[in-house]
Formats: sequence, C-alpha cells, structure tokens
Amino acid sequence: MLAEQRREKIVELVRENGNVRVSYISKLFNISEPTARQDLIKIETETAGEIARDHGGAYLKNTSDRIKTLSLEHTENMDLKQKIGAKAASFIKNHSSITLDSGTTVTEMAKCMTEMRDLRIITNSLNIALTLGANPNLEIHMTGGEFKSPTLSLTGDKAAIFFENMHVDQLFLAAAGVTIGKGLTYPGFSDLPVKQAMIDSAEEVYLLVDSTKINHPSFAALNVLNSINYMITDSGISESDRKAFEEIGIKIIIA
Repeated sequence: MLAEQRREKIVELVRENGNVRVSYISKLFNISEPTARQDLIKIETETAGEIARDHGGAYLKNTSDRIKTLSLEHTENMDLKQKIGAKAASFIKNHSSITLDSGTTVTEMAKCMTEMRDLRIITNSLNIALTLGANPNLEIHMTGGEFKSPTLSLTGDKAAIFFENMHVDQLFLAAAGVTIGKGLTYPGFSDLPVKQAMIDSAEEVYLLVDSTKINHPSFAALNVLNSINYMITDSGISESDRKAFEEIGIKIIIA
C-alpha cells in the first residue's frame, strides 16, 4: 500500500472511531511507529485541523460537540440516504422483531418509524434508541460494547455477545463499502464481530447502502454476501453491478 493510500485509510479509521493510537496504526499497517507518527503529522495538516494529534495518537476535534447534539459524522449524500431509509422502513413487518444497525442511513430509517407500533427493536445505536425510545408502543433493547463517538454506536466483542441465542425477523444493516470480491467492508476491525453476530441472528438481512459505496471498499472485510437477502440502494447503481449482485442471490431494491 502506498503511503498516500495508507493515510487515506487512517483518516477513514479516525472518522469512524473518533481516535486512533500510533501503536495500533503501526500494527495494522505493518509500519514503524515513527512512520505512523509522520503519517499523523501529514494528516493533521491535510485535514486542516479536523484531525488533531495528541500524545500517542490522533483524534477528531469536533467529537464532543457531536456527542452533545447527537449528530453523526458521516453526512454526505443525505438525500440518497433519506430515500433509502424511507424505503427500508416500508419493509418492516407488523408485530416483528428487528435489529437496526448504527449509521446515518439506518438513522434516516429510524426517523420514519417514530409512529410505528408493536415492534421489538434491538440496536447498537444510541441515537436510534433515543429517537425511537420516546414511543411507548415500541420495545427497545440496546447492546453493550465499546462506545464509538462518530457513529454514536456500541461495537466490539461485547456488543456481539448480546446477539448470542437471539433470533430476529429482520436486520437492517449498514456498511462503509460493498464489493463482490470482498463483501462488506468497514474502516476498522472492531465492527466485524458485531456485524457478523447481527447477521447470524436474523431471518432476513437488508443491506442499506447508497450507490457511492458500491465498489469502494474500506479496510476491513466481512465476506458475508451469501447471507444478504436484499440490498436497498439508489438509482446510481450500474446495471453491471446490479446483475452481479443479483447473480449471487441478492435482490436489489431501488429507493
């Protein structure tokens, strides 16, 4: 991996997790710690202070403000995400149990669910739990796990354990990227166990991704496309990509 590509992945990781340590960068990319520090120096300059260095690593400077306002980090392509979220909400079955993943697209879905009734909802997203928790006709359960401030979510092995011996009717899942070759991809490895556990516990899996995420892989891969039943995306998906996903058994739904 070229140094520029590596720095792009580091930026993606910080934006997803809120912070990163030099020692973790060194192990993840198999580089020396001095090289990792040089990467962070360049990143601090290139991001105009959005990402700042501290002793032993780097962090997002606006994290505290986002937590106070319960706002998410990834707000690009919101028009597409709103359409996908609304479409996804229309597939919820009455009197069912569902899992809602974290992220901006699933958050837009949750905003369309505030008047629904008689659903059991499991989520690892703090903002989704608060959005839907005001409705007394919805039963909300939250996972445990490690807190990730940019996505206001809980992740890691403890979040994954929550799904052991659980069965839900539908899972509405997010991803940073998706490709035929690598499957679902995410900026860091901490998300992989909880995503896998969510998938294993669900009868039907709906993947919510806008078309800009197709064939734009992130760093850590989860090769589970054979477990995805539906992909809800937008009209920007190419015909060749649509056919490729449908050939492996994923039904494409255009929002």
